[in-house]
Formats: sequence, C-alpha cells, structure tokens
Amino acid sequence: MKGLFKKILSSNNFLSLANNGLVAVFAFLSFILLVRMVPQETFGEWILFITASNFLDMLRFGVTRTAIIRFLSAADADGEKKLIGANNFINLISTLLLAVLIGGINIVFNESVSESGFAMFFAWYPLLSIITLPFNNAQSILQAEMKFDKMLWLRIVNVGSFMLFLALNFFLKAGIEIILIAYLLTNLASSLMASVFGWDGLKLTFKFDKETVRTVLDFGKYTTGTLIGSNLLKSSDTFIIGLSPFLGTLGVALYSIPLKLTEIIEIPLRSFTATAFPQMSKASILKNYDEVKLIFYRNGGGMTILMMMLMTISFVFAEEIVTLLGGQDYRITANIFRMFCAYGLLLPIDRFIGVGLDSINMPQKNFYKVVIMASSNIIGDLVAVFGLSFIIRGVSWIILLVNGLAPDSAYNVAHAFSIVKTLELVGFVTILFTIAGILVGYYYLNKELQLSKKAIFVEGFAFIKQLFTMLRKF
Repeated sequence: MKGLFKKILSSNNFLSLANNGLVAVFAFLSFILLVRMVPQETFGEWILFITASNFLDMLRFGVTRTAIIRFLSAADADGEKKLIGANNFINLISTLLLAVLIGGINIVFNESVSESGFAMFFAWYPLLSIITLPFNNAQSILQAEMKFDKMLWLRIVNVGSFMLFLALNFFLKAGIEIILIAYLLTNLASSLMASVFGWDGLKLTFKFDKETVRTVLDFGKYTTGTLIGSNLLKSSDTFIIGLSPFLGTLGVALYSIPLKLTEIIEIPLRSFTATAFPQMSKASILKNYDEVKLIFYRNGGGMTILMMMLMTISFVFAEEIVTLLGGQDYRITANIFRMFCAYGLLLPIDRFIGVGLDSINMPQKNFYKVVIMASSNIIGDLVAVFGLSFIIRGVSWIILLVNGLAPDSAYNVAHAFSIVKTLELVGFVTILFTIAGILVGYYYLNKELQLSKKAIFVEGFAFIKQLFTMLRKF
C-alpha cells in the first residue's frame, strides 16, 4: 500500500491532475466568491478582462510554448539552453510589443474604450502582461521538462493567494479596484517565485542562436494560430456577446457560469493532454509511430468514456449545479450548461487529435483544423447575436401582445427571454462547428497514422480498466 501510494504521488499523470485539479478548485472558489461580491454588469466586465487577457497570452506565448515542449523533450544540454533562451527572448519581445499596443489604444481611443465593456482590460493588461512574463516562461519550461511538482507549487501561489484574498474580502467588501490590485500582486508573487528559484530560465534569455530561434518560430507560426483558434472557439462567444448592445456585460455574466462549469469538467482532460504531448512528441521523434497511436487511443478513448459518465450526471443535475455556482439569479442558464455538456463529450477526441498532429510535426494541419472551427464559430455567433436574437425578441414580443400583455411588460419579458435563448444558440453553434473540426482533424491524422476507430474504444476501455484497478489497490 505504501509503495503504491508513493508510486501514485510520483506519477506525472497524478501530478498533472493535481496541478490542474487543485488550481481549478482555487479558481472555482474564487469565481464563486467574486460572482457574489460584485453586480452582474461589473462581473461581466471582469470576465471580459480575464478572457481578453488569456486570449492575448495565447498570442504572446503560443509562438513558443508548444514548440519548446516538443523539442526540449529530446534535446541535449546545449540544445536545452538554446531552446530556453530562444523561448524567453521571443516571449520578451512579444510581451513588450503587446503592452505598447494595448496601452497606445487605451490612450488614443480612451473615450470609446471607457464606454465599452473592455475598459478594465485596456487599462490594466499592459501592466499585467509584464508582471506575468516570468511565471509563464516557467510554466512552459517546467512542462517541457515534465517537472509537474514545481508547476504545482507555482500555480498554487498564483491562484491560491488570490482565492485567499477573495475569501478575506468576502468580509471586508472591498470594491473592484482593490480586487484588481490584489490580482496583480498575486501574479507578481508567483513570477518572483519563478525567478528566485530559477525556474523561468532568466539567465539563459540571451543564450540562443539564430537557428534555434528560426526552428521555434517555424514550428510556432502554426501552433500560435492553433492555440489562438482554439481559444477563440470559446472566447469568441464571450467577445461577441460583450460587443452586443443587446446582450452586453449582463449576457457575458450569464454565459460565464455554464462556461466556467465546463472548464471545471475539463480538468482531467487538461491533465492528461499535458502529460501525453511530451510522450507522443518523443515517440514521434524516435519514429515509434505505434507508440504515438497507442497513446492517442488510450488517452482519447479513455477520456471520452470518462466524459460520458461525468457529462450524464452534469446534464441531469444542471439546475442544481448552476445554482450552486452562481446563485438563484443564474438558474436560467441551466440549458446553456446542458449544451456545454454535449460539447464536453466531443472534447477528448478533439484535443487529442490536435495533440497528435502537433506531436508528429504537422502543426499546419492542426492549424487548418482549428481555423475552420474558429472562423465558422465566429460567423455562427455573429448570426445568432446580431441576427437571430432580434427575430426571437420580435416574435416573442408579438406573441405576448396577442395574449393580452401590456406593450411595456411584453417587451421586458420578451427581452429577458431572448437574452437566454440567444445564449443557448451561441452554445449550440460551438457544438456544431466542433464536430466539423473533429472530422477535418481526424482526416489529416488518419492519413499519416492509419488509425483504427475500433482501437480508440478498445484501448480506451483498457485505459479505464487500468485506472480503476490502480484506484482499487489504493
């Protein structure tokens, strides 16, 4: 028992799961606390700030993160130094450029920005981007080196300290400005930790050569687009909702509840992709494509089976789960969450198809897949938010008038009804075009590896059996 316990604790899969799981718990508690501290409109503005920040982080780190994970897994000592140096130098340049760009937009278009739901983002992101640079560098390097224990401690400091502040603020009742300052300080603390312990590779920032930079950029030009596209698949929903004068920050707040719940459900998936990608990359570099396929089958199939069980429970108890997270005011978003439960069933295969394409050095194909998904999703969102929403509101208003409601009362009811139905349409669009992306990605991956659909389920069940056997022994 003791030996098994030690083995589990030292397992990369366990450490990755603990990394994502514990951090997600802190983030979940922070979300619950914050949604109860501020008005819905202010909370919607906070969501836009976090969503836009995460999106630009994908832009500035997407160039390097996937590339360094792939190449560092099989690099010698000298190559490792050059890769870390190239990673840090590219990230430094991209961070400075984005900070100047966002800050410049805020100064030149200050009046327009201040009147939008993105005022918080444009005011604070330039400082946030500089503060979080060492932390993000460390995350990339530590994942590439599969040092998930150090990643865990770093992220606990990052997310856990902010959660503790919000718990204290639940009694202090400080406003959003103080909350923002606390958020910046907790991110600064994790970055200082990364630098003090040398996890961010700061000393190697200029230890690179042109060839290494070119290698990272050549690989990263596609993975950047892939990461941005993947992020857009979900964040574009929030952006377009936020840009709508009809939905605005209220719509963002309502949509954020089921979206957050979906992110929590994704925890096991993120954990296993984090460990599978370096393994698949190493096997690919060594030309061991049977091993690449086995990892794909077991992880993709196994996680799909786990998601089936989890999503079924979530679908049935959607109202209760949504109310637990956001309170009674958010209970109306239960059906949106149910749509995301259906979306969750698609995620394992979608993610591991993408990981598979990157691992066999075909990031351009993964890029094409994601571009199709993201662009189709954006078009669908625009149609739903700026087209169908007005039709829904108009038709429902007429129906209510015909049934005898006063014009003003009918309009208010129709307005509230159409907000929820529009958000449900946005969720449906995400499901539809995720399926399209899976079909495209599977075509490319199958063309290279000659995959077996049957093996996905056979090895998936073997994966689940192995997992439950280990848990029973524990």
